[in-house]
Amino acid sequence: MKKFAVWAGLLLALALAGVGTIADALYVAFMARVPAVAPEVATLDEGYRVQEALVERLSVPLGPVVGYKVGLTSKPVQQKFGVDQPIRGQLLERMLLRNGAEVPARFGARPIAEADLLVRVKDAGINQATSIEEVWDHLEAVIPFIELPDLLVRKGDPLTAPVIAAINVGARLGVMGAEIPTGRLAAGDLAAMQVHVFVDGEEVLSAPGKAILGHPLNAVLWLVDHLRASGKALKAGDLVSLGSLGKPLLPRPGSEMRVVYQGLFGNQEVRVRFK
Repeated sequence: MKKFAVWAGLLLALALAGVGTIADALYVAFMARVPAVAPEVATLDEGYRVQEALVERLSVPLGPVVGYKVGLTSKPVQQKFGVDQPIRGQLLERMLLRNGAEVPARFGARPIAEADLLVRVKDAGINQATSIEEVWDHLEAVIPFIELPDLLVRKGDPLTAPVIAAINVGARLGVMGAEIPTGRLAAGDLAAMQVHVFVDGEEVLSAPGKAILGHPLNAVLWLVDHLRASGKALKAGDLVSLGSLGKPLLPRPGSEMRVVYQGLFGNQEVRVRFK
């Protein structure tokens, strides 16, 4: 029994060392903005372990974790990656930029841009929420959001769900619009809104709010359950990126992306310029 415990300890140490080595390689690629070799992670659990190690390294230059992002929030995308639920990543303080920010078109190793939406948590009671209405009661603001993810791994390498988890669901940058207090909205507005994406003044796509899991707040319900299973919880002030509204776009130098949220307390908008 004692020998078994020693071997188990050695295997755990080797596994942890492997996680650290993978996280080191991803961190170097992230900071250099060069594509990484896709990590060899076979399960989502392995992917999340790598993510934790990567986020620990990224927190040095990018600041503390300030919230989460939910990815793979449509059924067709989940089917494409062979999963039946979303996956989560973590947002760090210096990833978030103000409305109208200007960023390099090549802000990452494999940059893309997506219309998204943030919510801000009001209190820890959200962790007991079991319905969209209960989630809404524990939110304090809705924020228009352009996410600027980075696929990070080399084009052609396998981009599986575990790999996506390992690269922190591609979290790199995001541009935040003006906060809308939840007192000025109804929960149903988030599903009923229509999101329009413009590039250099021309509309390139449109998507309904319900494109995110039938209702954007279903992403929060899933996240609450997933964090609980991992021994974690949301807290007051946390931000949650709810998921992509429409297909990703490739940033072009000199272009501007503007997202209009029709029906969200009027026509709220957020924009970013690529240099």
